[in-house]
Amino acid sequence: MVRKANPALLKPLELDEALEAVVGKGPMARGEVVKKIWEYIKKHDLQNPQNKRNILADDKLKVLFNGKGEVTMFEMTKLVSGHMK
Repeated sequence: MVRKANPALLKPLELDEALEAVVGKGPMARGEVVKKIWEYIKKHDLQNPQNKRNILADDKLKVLFNGKGEVTMFEMTKLVSGHMK
């Protein structure tokens, strides 16, 4: 059985400036945005070394995370959604 991709994850969405500062110019599909955020997190070594599921925000990510200094992976996805239309 082949699993079909969720069409909502494939639809290109408009990104706001704060999100584009991290992932690049939109429009971009939700799945692609999450992938690029993870590339950014790994490149800048922003995972909490004690708990890899938590992301430590730098200045660019703090804007996306409503000013929070640290968020969980799940929280991150929810907060970033607010920057896409």
